[in-house]
Amino acid sequence: VQLQACGGGFVQPGGSLRLACAASGSISSINNMGWYRQAPGKQRELVAVIFVGGSTNYADSVKGRFTISRDNAKNTVYLQMNSLKPEDTAVYYCNANRVVGPVYYTYWGQGTLVTVSS
Repeated sequence: VQLQACGGGFVQPGGSLRLACAASGSISSINNMGWYRQAPGKQRELVAVIFVGGSTNYADSVKGRFTISRDNAKNTVYLQMNSLKPEDTAVYYCNANRVVGPVYYTYWGQGTLVTVSS
């Protein structure tokens, strides 16, 4: 599975950005896709995940502001980020996980930088 992420950039507090992650390759057995982020000096953390059945999970810090969605026809997952705060500044990574029998595979896209600053 290859993941191609895009959509990062610079935005002022209160602004919005949308990240996109396109998956290619052996995508038929993908169980879930999501976004993680890593701020300078901090550990990578889960932001949002969407499962094959459509259910979603969000970090408490982004609930009500971020929305994860997917376009199955385009094999693409989106992260709509609204009401952005300076503490949302981080490198955002797309993630996908496959389950093939008893084996669990995880994949990462390249990071995309989101900077929220006035």
